[in-house]
Amino acid sequence: MIRLDGHQRIEGALRGGVIALGNFDGFHAGHQAVVGRAVRHAKDEGRPAIVATFDPHPVRFFKPDVPPFRLTTLAQRQELFGEAGADAMLVLPFDTTLANTTAEDFITALLLDRYGAAGVVTGADFVFGKGRGGDVVTLADHARRLGFFTEMVAPVDDADDVISSSRIREALQTGDCAAATRLLTRPFTVRNVVQHGDKNGRLLGFPTANLEMGQYLRPRYGIYAVTGRLPDGRILKGAANLGIRPSFDPPKELLEPHFFDFAENLYGQEIDVAFHAFIRPEAKFDSMDALMAQIAADCDEAKQLLADV
Repeated sequence: MIRLDGHQRIEGALRGGVIALGNFDGFHAGHQAVVGRAVRHAKDEGRPAIVATFDPHPVRFFKPDVPPFRLTTLAQRQELFGEAGADAMLVLPFDTTLANTTAEDFITALLLDRYGAAGVVTGADFVFGKGRGGDVVTLADHARRLGFFTEMVAPVDDADDVISSSRIREALQTGDCAAATRLLTRPFTVRNVVQHGDKNGRLLGFPTANLEMGQYLRPRYGIYAVTGRLPDGRILKGAANLGIRPSFDPPKELLEPHFFDFAENLYGQEIDVAFHAFIRPEAKFDSMDALMAQIAADCDEAKQLLADV
């Protein structure tokens, strides 16, 4: 799937496309509805389907010190958009220039002139332009006058409440993996490169693959039942510690999955770790024997939780 730079003019076969426009962090069920409508419009009219996303997230631009909150990386979103049927991902760099672009200029200079949009599909709550001056009504008004089409997709509900990235973040921060998975339509997944660690897990008999969390949201610290996906596509089951490892000094935040019956070298490889169930909070133990016994119990529970995965 093609990745387009929002600073560049779209030319050739991808010009005249239908653009799904939003942040799409997490690409949850509500986002999927928006992109799904854009893809169907594009297929019906024989046009390319393009998903536009912002990077960095506007919140990060306006509040650079806010704690990490991302649910997906750009690479993950690109894969998800492709699986949903899109032909390209358009990355709009959210910088000072974009932040100061008026709603009208966003439509005329960017969507129509630079990107050549024939149609734009958004969620009902989408806002854009300097000072959040544009919304779906603004889009519809310009569409009537300028000859492109636009569609607003209604929110998707779950349990009588609108599905949102905020709800997913709240679920993960309380350790409710089931709710997050339901809203996302897949488990929350961290992707990063396996790095060398202190080898504490190996010394305890439970070797781990150590990953930094980067800009991902931090779910509740603790022990999780997880699956790992390797670069060759293999899926592994395991138990992971997410936190600062209070039994070791100095404290260091890591995601440390231990994969069952697996002893291969993963250093330097990029892997996915999917969170399936929260087992217990992170804890400090008085002895290594107590820690090893608890890890063994955690692994047994993780195996039961992952029996049907």
